[in-house]
Amino acid sequence: MPTNAESTQADRAHVFHSWSAQGAISPMPVAGGKGALFWDNEGHEYIDFSSQLVNLNLGHQHPRMIEAIREQAGELCTIAPGFANDVRSEAARLIAERAPEGLERVFFTNGGAEAVENALRMAKLHTGRHKVLSAYRSYHGSTAAAIAATGEPRRWASEPTVTGSVHFFGPYLYRSAFGASTPAEEAERALEHLEAVITLEGPGTIAGLILETVVGTNGVLVPPPGYLQGVRELCDRFGIVMISDEVMVGFGRLGEWFGVDHWNVTPDLITFAKGVNSGYVPLGGVLISDAIAADFEQSAYPGGLTYSGHPLACAAAVESISIFAEDDLCGRSRRLGDELIGPGLAEIGAAHPSVGEVRGMGCFFALELVRDPGTREPLVPFNASGADAAPMNEVLAAVRERGVWPFAQYNRIHIAPPLVIGEDELQRGLEGLDAALSVADSFVNS
Repeated sequence: MPTNAESTQADRAHVFHSWSAQGAISPMPVAGGKGALFWDNEGHEYIDFSSQLVNLNLGHQHPRMIEAIREQAGELCTIAPGFANDVRSEAARLIAERAPEGLERVFFTNGGAEAVENALRMAKLHTGRHKVLSAYRSYHGSTAAAIAATGEPRRWASEPTVTGSVHFFGPYLYRSAFGASTPAEEAERALEHLEAVITLEGPGTIAGLILETVVGTNGVLVPPPGYLQGVRELCDRFGIVMISDEVMVGFGRLGEWFGVDHWNVTPDLITFAKGVNSGYVPLGGVLISDAIAADFEQSAYPGGLTYSGHPLACAAAVESISIFAEDDLCGRSRRLGDELIGPGLAEIGAAHPSVGEVRGMGCFFALELVRDPGTREPLVPFNASGADAAPMNEVLAAVRERGVWPFAQYNRIHIAPPLVIGEDELQRGLEGLDAALSVADSFVNS
């Protein structure tokens, strides 16, 4: 096996990496993984506290997933989407059965960005309108309409982009844009703000409103009670298609098949990917309400993908859903969050002045790191890079030195392990994180 340095050199010779200045990166080689662990070419092992990109819900190299893909490859590797195929039909049936009532049809894509792209197209065609509302603190993908809907800085370099994208402030009590002091106030004021945006933009011009059920990369922001129900009411009142982006939080990440189940809200469209089959073969899709699906009974839907409903990907989804059901992984995610991750992070937060807030649910949490817990000054500035990002980079290096690989953005560390993680591995990961946060504490204003 090559050394780490040799593998990195081979990568840098020809691989062009996403979201990166190519000359400034040195990707760590990964030689293998099992469950919640992965390791490099030289045997250094890491607890995967990020589930890679919050998609590896079943962990690395699940034997039943590998066998399902192998078996399907022996029968039929691929077929064009215009044909009927049993494994594609079964995947769609199983996904629809677990969705809220009234979302019976599935349009398959290769991933989350394409799912968002097609959901936005469906909303525009259904309403005959052109605008899309989305939150500033959001990420929806890097294709044309998806990046336009994205609220965070990764959108900037693609502008000007698809017209009609309008952003608003979603709820974020820790840094409330509305001066709220309680979850109830935050929900009420965020909804008043959203209604004002709708009014000022013209309700008759707005096709859809897309929201991450729980905001993912931009902070693990759990909506306060009543907020999603209020969004649903506003969409109903103004004839706007409600789209729930569940690419990151669907399929057990929050402890339910779909995150919206926590709030008993039924959107018009749900986008999914990642956890549907843990990324073993790329797959995403859109769950479509009966009313929107009816638009295309006699009129052709103007969109498609060569690999829509790829048999290998669908076979992985069928097996994944079976494993979830048999092992009650949604219930396990809830229990790990309620009994281990949440309490463990609360103890860590209480012990470190650099932790401004702990928030999350299921197997999806975040620590927001600050320089001053009183003023809530972030450990690093918004959209920090270069020298400004150095303190956070030091913290992350300390976490990884202790054999833990977290997900991070700006001043936040996210904890999103595979749902199959062992309790001992989870505890070791939390202990490594706890020890590493002494580095973050060193930046706290005395």
